[in-house]
Amino acid sequence: MPQTVTALTGSCVQIPCTFNISNFEDKRKNATSINGIWLKNKSQFADKDSLIAFNSSKNIIRGFSDIQMTGDLTERNCTTVFYNIMMNHSDSYYFRLEMEPDVFKATFNPSKDVSSKTVRINVKDSPQPPELKPNDLTVKEETTVTLSCSAEAPCPKQPPTISWSNISESAHITTQLQEKPDKTQSVFSYMTFKASYKDHRKSITCTATYPRNTSDASTVESTVMLQVLFPPKETRVIITSVGTTVTLTCESHASPSNDLNYTWYKHGEETPIAWGKKINLTGTQIQTGSYFCIAQNKHGKQSSEEAEEQSGLSHLVIYGCTGGLLTFVLLSAVFFYCMRTKASRQARVIGSDQAVDKNRDTMDIYANNATVLSKNGEKKETDDLHYGEIDFSKLQEGHKTKEHSNNGPETEYAELQVIERKRQINAQQIDKLYAQVQKK
Repeated sequence: MPQTVTALTGSCVQIPCTFNISNFEDKRKNATSINGIWLKNKSQFADKDSLIAFNSSKNIIRGFSDIQMTGDLTERNCTTVFYNIMMNHSDSYYFRLEMEPDVFKATFNPSKDVSSKTVRINVKDSPQPPELKPNDLTVKEETTVTLSCSAEAPCPKQPPTISWSNISESAHITTQLQEKPDKTQSVFSYMTFKASYKDHRKSITCTATYPRNTSDASTVESTVMLQVLFPPKETRVIITSVGTTVTLTCESHASPSNDLNYTWYKHGEETPIAWGKKINLTGTQIQTGSYFCIAQNKHGKQSSEEAEEQSGLSHLVIYGCTGGLLTFVLLSAVFFYCMRTKASRQARVIGSDQAVDKNRDTMDIYANNATVLSKNGEKKETDDLHYGEIDFSKLQEGHKTKEHSNNGPETEYAELQVIERKRQINAQQIDKLYAQVQKK
């Protein structure tokens, strides 16, 4: 029997219990009944301060909503489950065995070693955090890692559930309920994965959730940080320039990173040109070429891709061309904007003029043949060429026709009603206007 059992309020607690007495088999044969009793606070059965919490013979339950003895007394198993634990249930409990009629009666609490024959129930509102092992996790890259997370299960009928977070997608997880050496039970979860350099400094969390007869469940967690040892990764060169100074920086991820060494080379040369994370090239040192760096720690090394560096003069030419191109683009944009604005204004002026000229159009009509109707309705053909000019802007309703004569050919003036007028006459199409003229 364990010396101490931790229980959670609103849940149950199981006390694992076994006993052993001399000549038990003989006593069992002579006994008509075997009963188990749990005493609270005192081991003396007749003591007035002792409380009989449970008596299997009379089905007595005091101070608890329910108590069940799950063990078989004939098999020397007195395991018992106490349900709906409350804070006032924290106390020492003693087991008493009675074999009737008067075969054997005793409380398992010898004066020489009281602690081994009694159990202390400690009730808490929140459970203990799960135990995560190993708590210091430092491994090499590509190493297979196994983490174990265990949470006490004081109530095996309502065990906690265990979950993992921030783990690798390839992780394999197994969970099971196991019995510990003191006969209490815990939920064990094992998580196995292969360490990657991307897992470095990753915090892995194990969470235990306890169900209970309250409004919410209790959740506790434990975390361990994973330290992965690996050679340099993602090594690259970064180029920055200020004025005539060019700086080359070697960037790399590695663990440990405090012992990283950097070596610089120029393409085509076997001898290193510099050492260190950064190198500065100034003035005449700047030469056109490809440079690369090698990062190294005790676990390995990696070379960067080659970075091409132009001479200082080339930089100036590039900067000058770039500035000139930007200036040209800006001036072109301003010029086209002004031209577009001017064209828009001219279009508005032309449109206004056309509206004014709509009522002031003048048309010259030339005809080789003219057909006129005389007052008596007779049709008269003339081979003479007549020229007529009509000014529509001067026509007014109610005007009378006027007759003018001179020594030249006779010109007839008449009021005409224009059926349709187009604003512009297509050069490829000749419109003929026909009019009926009343001759005076």
